[in-house]
Amino acid sequence: MQETGAAIRVRGQVQGVGYRPFVWKLAQQMALRGEVLNDAEGVLIRVAPVPPQAFLQALRDQAPPLARVEAVETVPHTFRRRPEGFVIAESGGPGARTRVTPDAATCPDCLAEIMSPGRRQGYAFTNCTHCGPRFSILKGLPYDRERSSMAAFALCPDCAAEYANPADRRFHAQPIACPACGPRLWFEAAGHEVPGDPIAQAALALRAGRVLAVRGLGGFHLACDAANPAALALLRARKQRPSKPFALMGSARVIAAHALPSEADWHLLRDPAAPVVLVPSRGTLPEAVAPGMRDLGVMLPYTPVHHLLIAAFDGMLVMTSGNLSGEPQVIGLDEARAKLGAFADGFLMHDREIVRRLDDGVERSDPPMVLRRGRGRVPGTQPLPPGFETAPQVIAFGAEMKAAICLLKDGQAMLSHHLGDLGDALTLEEYDRARRDYAELFGHQPVLAACDLHPGFQSTRRAEAAGLPVVHVQHHHAHMAAALAENLWPLEGGPVAAIVLDGLGLGPDGTLWGGEILLGDYLDITRIAHLWAAPLPGGDRAQAEPWRNAVMRLDQAGLSDWADALFPDAPREVIRRMALAGVNAPLSSSAGRLFDAVAAVLGLCPMRQSYEGEAAMRLEALAREFGPAGVPGFDLGEDKAEIDPAPLFGQLRKALAAAIPPGLCAARFHAGLAEAFTGRAARLVETGKAEAVALSGGCFQNAMLTRYCLDLLHRMLPGVPVLAHRLTPAGDGGIALGQAMIAAARHLRGAETE
Repeated sequence: MQETGAAIRVRGQVQGVGYRPFVWKLAQQMALRGEVLNDAEGVLIRVAPVPPQAFLQALRDQAPPLARVEAVETVPHTFRRRPEGFVIAESGGPGARTRVTPDAATCPDCLAEIMSPGRRQGYAFTNCTHCGPRFSILKGLPYDRERSSMAAFALCPDCAAEYANPADRRFHAQPIACPACGPRLWFEAAGHEVPGDPIAQAALALRAGRVLAVRGLGGFHLACDAANPAALALLRARKQRPSKPFALMGSARVIAAHALPSEADWHLLRDPAAPVVLVPSRGTLPEAVAPGMRDLGVMLPYTPVHHLLIAAFDGMLVMTSGNLSGEPQVIGLDEARAKLGAFADGFLMHDREIVRRLDDGVERSDPPMVLRRGRGRVPGTQPLPPGFETAPQVIAFGAEMKAAICLLKDGQAMLSHHLGDLGDALTLEEYDRARRDYAELFGHQPVLAACDLHPGFQSTRRAEAAGLPVVHVQHHHAHMAAALAENLWPLEGGPVAAIVLDGLGLGPDGTLWGGEILLGDYLDITRIAHLWAAPLPGGDRAQAEPWRNAVMRLDQAGLSDWADALFPDAPREVIRRMALAGVNAPLSSSAGRLFDAVAAVLGLCPMRQSYEGEAAMRLEALAREFGPAGVPGFDLGEDKAEIDPAPLFGQLRKALAAAIPPGLCAARFHAGLAEAFTGRAARLVETGKAEAVALSGGCFQNAMLTRYCLDLLHRMLPGVPVLAHRLTPAGDGGIALGQAMIAAARHLRGAETE
């Protein structure tokens, strides 16, 4: 007997999050009959009789914690035979229009379970539909156990009963496991598995000052006691990482003992993504944890392995990426033994395969920003702005440093996780693997490729070899477009004034840009103003050696004698001759190199940086004591198209001669830079040339600069949109989003004019 009902399509992040059992329970409560299943487009519900509006509303409003419902679409449906009850049906065929769920930190229920008597007490792979591995173990869609690395572990009767019970929180939890049937944990030392409790053995080794390799969710960490100076020195020496800050992991109690998290910081720390969060330090840990910094990068334990280890150790642990310098994070067992054996005194291992490498994300709560997009955030998507509804499928290849790709499909943008520096051969292999992986997983069939203007970038070469029409996008235009897209600025939203400050990117005039005020939209830009260009003597060496930038800027300011006094042992005349002859000394308007120059003058790692951005990060940390709120900024010259930093160096010299603290000088530099750029951008709005202001580029990962620019713009332009990054990186890790949007916009405009 036929019966009329409804077919309901739910789109979004709705697989692997307990959505089907949620629908089953809801249908039981409302006496509805029919079925619910996963398929390539999300979740499909067929119900009889026609459901009440309350059912449709609940599908959005009462969804499980990890679900992200983007659309609920209803059409009439006729059942050929009257359904007798409501069931969860088998998944439909493979495909990829649904959203894949990111990995999620251990939920409170599972944490309580592993810490309490019961069959999962102390079990390092406990999870449920509200937490646990997802993207890191996924091999194909729809998301089911057989399409994940958990396929190797057959369910025991107890787990099978939980899996099959719609009333259980583990109903259809694909990674479900217990000690009887799931992955196992063990401790290795000297090439052999050590009998006994692996967590207790690992904690004992850490307390003894040893370095351990710990296999986690998206790869290996190298761990040591963060309060032990000798252990820190050992890890830094072995990893050849003299001063780059270490990420830390501890319980909430331990984090509070060593840092000063705000309420917003705690909210971010406890997010299911569980990122590393930058929070103010109490100064109680050794300086070697984060040399020269005022913040610590901390995270809470996010897997049962980490919870058990942190509880047993009862202190703060360094948890830094397990890799050789510059290479991708290690994920495999044999790979770890081969590559990390020289670093680690022991290994905490498990046998659940890691399908894809995922670094920990790094974020800040105030101002909100993502410094590195990683585990827990990918493969999350964001909607395209109005006007892009018919955008084609696009792949954007990103930048050379902090590489990431971006896919456009079905009105959504999917920005990948951080992939690293493509100058490293193994990172380039991982980049190629990630492109294939994302394309296969999401059924992506692009008709356009987008990439940087720079012909020497590996990402550009990959785009040009992809066999697709290629849109080459200027680096800073892409930064600007990424900020517009994240803030859903419409395709026809009007021109925007963009302040783009970063290290450098190739300009259409053949020089290296990096301190820019642009006016434009997704389609095109005009360069309105920029920092006065200075030579970069030695090319790439000028990025690593701040004194080179300082000498060039001081010479431009007529302060060569001061440069000679500050850097007496440096080969100053050699680089001056290079600059004069224009030999390996390209001109650049880079704001990043200006930060380096000021840092070098103030004595911050003047001769060489041990990691990218070190001088600028130390300069910000030095300035934090003084502001810059209320601090008068150094003057950056007259209001012209070329923003001349020469005057600030004269003021800086006088300030230091007057015994003004270096920290106050650093704050005045931040304030002056912000005032010079925001003032010019605001005038574009005030004169009717722009509708909003955007902030983008790697320099806006500097919290002090970002906060001051935002404050100035909101005061000067009340009610005017300021488009800043909050969810995607302001640096090169977000540039692929902008490339993709520009390519799509030009395609759409071309289609309109055909």
